[in-house]
Amino acid sequence: MPGHPFQRLLAPAPRSAAGQPDGRLRFLGTAGFELVAADQSRLLLDPYLTRPGLLQTIFGRLAVNTDRLVTEIPRADAVLCGHSHYDHALDAPDLARHSGCPLIGSQSTLNIGRAAGLPESQLVDIESRAEAQGPELAVGSVRIGSSVAAALPSAHGRVPPFGKVPLPGTIDRPPSWPPRVTELRHGPVYSWYLDLGDVRMLHVDSADYRLETFIDVQVDVLLLCAIGRQYKQDYTSAIVRAVRPQVVIPCHWDDYTLPWGARPRQLPGCDVEAFNEEVRAAGSRAVVVGIGDRWNW
Repeated sequence: MPGHPFQRLLAPAPRSAAGQPDGRLRFLGTAGFELVAADQSRLLLDPYLTRPGLLQTIFGRLAVNTDRLVTEIPRADAVLCGHSHYDHALDAPDLARHSGCPLIGSQSTLNIGRAAGLPESQLVDIESRAEAQGPELAVGSVRIGSSVAAALPSAHGRVPPFGKVPLPGTIDRPPSWPPRVTELRHGPVYSWYLDLGDVRMLHVDSADYRLETFIDVQVDVLLLCAIGRQYKQDYTSAIVRAVRPQVVIPCHWDDYTLPWGARPRQLPGCDVEAFNEEVRAAGSRAVVVGIGDRWNW
């Protein structure tokens, strides 16, 4: 698409008549992103900033760092979780609470919200809502989902060396709060399709996928779990060729047991440069990212 805004992703950002960029995207680490649309609608995807250390995660309870969340993300219009593991959903209820915005996801994710004290009025079950009101959900100028599905069903990766899905199953009742890591099972897994009018995005937060859900889905920007290439053969190339993005931004490559603000390092076995080479070989442009990096369009 000649002249498409994301062809200028790394160039000086074009400005609107009011002097502001038409949209902004910030990588929050792990699978997390903050997306600000042209109308200033702000969506959070899998935000995870609390980041307790490894020993605390394994042996303790996962207390949310609310002060950090309020400081780093003072406002949101919606919080979306692709699945319910702690590194995707732990911080979501507090972010929704201090903004008074909806938490959108599966019933497993919503049970995390209930445990944290969110009222039912802020909980949006993406599946039951789609059945009752149709697949598309609007947050300001952003359309979540397509005419086919509000969220694209996905799958969680099987982790080496034993090829098992970590913490499988659903969260059928609110867990204790603060929770233990073992209480936050992955639940249903989704990929989010976001239509911003002139830019279409797909957020794939896990190391597996269901290729059939990408039929007739084409996007401009793919936010893709980079560690997936270690867990599933042809992961990167299959998804890139299916949805044909112009730009691919890797996520879920950094070691999320390090403190917020620490110098990032890659997860064991994750090779972002090899991931980017696979993206380029599949016909798309790769953009290397760091935590806190921002883009305008």
